[in-house]
Amino acid sequence: MSFQLPSLPYAHDALEPHIDARTMEIHHGKHHAGYTSKLNAAIDGTDLADKSIEDILSNLDMNNGGVRNNGGGFYNHALFWSVMSPNGGGAPSGALADAINDAFGSFEDFKEKFSGAAGTRFGSGWAWLCVRPGGKVDVCSTPNQDNPLMPGVGCGGYPIMGIDVWEHAYYLNYQNRRPDYVAAFFNVINWDEVSKNYEANK
Repeated sequence: MSFQLPSLPYAHDALEPHIDARTMEIHHGKHHAGYTSKLNAAIDGTDLADKSIEDILSNLDMNNGGVRNNGGGFYNHALFWSVMSPNGGGAPSGALADAINDAFGSFEDFKEKFSGAAGTRFGSGWAWLCVRPGGKVDVCSTPNQDNPLMPGVGCGGYPIMGIDVWEHAYYLNYQNRRPDYVAAFFNVINWDEVSKNYEANK
């Protein structure tokens, strides 16, 4: 069994002006496709070949750079596309909103914490909203293509939303203005999908 590059759930230009079409074309069609093919090559003929990506990452040998980097890249990007929408933005509701208010005090305080995690991640990496068993949410960040599923990354919980802060995610449109890109991300967040992730993994 090999992993397949997931299709985008919207057109390349659907997230404009917040994320431009050319960035989406390159990011999905080149970067994510590359992680997918390299992951398949890394697990081909091994006992990982028939496992789900969640099983692979949760039980990962962190010294296996090929699977760590490309498996993380495959999973992280698939989640990233799914939690954005041209009809996104606004704020969460229901149980997720309650969990965010309980953890951070308010949605605005959550935005500040999440934006800070994304903005201060040195070099390349990701910022995450995670849920822990019992429903408590937390924000953290990881370097490179690491994610909270991996053992020992110091970022517990199950990732229900992530933002890519590698330069390839924003440089064509925002250059070195990462905070502007992070702010724009909040205009395209698909909170319905994030809420589904929360309910499925709390």
